[in-house]
Amino acid sequence: MTSGEQTQSQVVSEGQPGAGENQPSDAVLQLSRAVRNRTPTWRILLQNPRVTIPGVVIILLLLMALFAPWLAPKDPLRINAQIRLEGPSSEAWLGTDENGRDLLSRIIVGSRTSMTVALLSVTVATVLGVAFGLVGGYFGGFWEFATMRSVDVLLVFPPILLAISVVAFLGPSTRNLILVIGLLYMTRFARIAFGSVVQVKSREYVEAARVIGAGNTRILGLYILPNILAPIFVQVSLSLGFAILLESGLSFLGLGTPPPNPSWGNMIGAARGYLQQNAWFVFWPSLIISIAILSFNTLGDGLRDSLDPRLRQ
Repeated sequence: MTSGEQTQSQVVSEGQPGAGENQPSDAVLQLSRAVRNRTPTWRILLQNPRVTIPGVVIILLLLMALFAPWLAPKDPLRINAQIRLEGPSSEAWLGTDENGRDLLSRIIVGSRTSMTVALLSVTVATVLGVAFGLVGGYFGGFWEFATMRSVDVLLVFPPILLAISVVAFLGPSTRNLILVIGLLYMTRFARIAFGSVVQVKSREYVEAARVIGAGNTRILGLYILPNILAPIFVQVSLSLGFAILLESGLSFLGLGTPPPNPSWGNMIGAARGYLQQNAWFVFWPSLIISIAILSFNTLGDGLRDSLDPRLRQ
C-alpha cells in the first residue's frame, strides 16, 4: 500500500462514527435527544386511567356541589308527611326520608356541605402542615424539636376520639368541623414536608442559592417548596377522601352540620332508625360517600404512580 493510500485509509477510519474520539459527542447527543423527547407531566397524567377516570368523577361531584341549589329538583327542606319513607318513584326518583323530603334533592344539596368541609379542612391541614414541615426541616435544632414534637403529641390520640372530644366541647357546627379535621390531618402533611425538606435542602441548587446571597424565605419559596409539591399533591387527594369519611362519621353521631341542613353523614344518621321501613333511605347517601372516597383515593394512587419517576414503567 502506498503512502497516499495509507493516509486516506487513516483519515476514513478516524472519521467513522463510533470512533473513540466521537463517543462523548454521541453520549451528549443521546442525552439532549432524551431531554427533548421527555413527556410533559400533564400528558403523563392524562395517559393514566387511574387519574383521568376518578378525576372526571371528582369534577362532576364538585360541579354538583357548586350548582346544588339549581340542580336539586325540589326543596330539600320541604316536609310532606303523606309520602314519608317511600321508595323510588316518578315523583321522588330516590325516594323520601322520614319527613317526606326528597332524597335526591337532599343528596345534591348535602354534597355542598360535605365537599366544602372536606376542601376547607384539607386546605387548613395543608397550610399548617407544610409550614411546620418547612420550618422544622430547614432550620433544624430548636425549630425541628418544637414543630415535630407538637405533631407527635397530636399523633398520640386516636383521630376519631380526638375529633369527637373537641367537637363535643366546642359544639357542633360546620366551622368547628373544618378546624378539627384540618388540625387532625395537618400532622400527615407536616411529616411528609419535613422528610422532603431534609432531603432537598442539601442539594446543589440550594447550596448555590445560599452562596449567591439568597435569604431563607427566598430559598424556601423558590428552591425548596416547588421541589416537594409532588408528594403533597398526592396527600391532598388522599386526605380529601379521609376528610369526607371523618365528616360523615361525626355528622352521623350528631356532631357535624346541625339539621335540618342536609349533609351525607347526618342523612345516614337519620336513616339508621328506619332501615326496616325504607332501606333506600340509607343506601343512597352511603353510595355517594363510597363513590367520593373511592375516587379521591384512586386519584391519589394515580398521582403517586405518575409523579414519582421511580414507579413509572
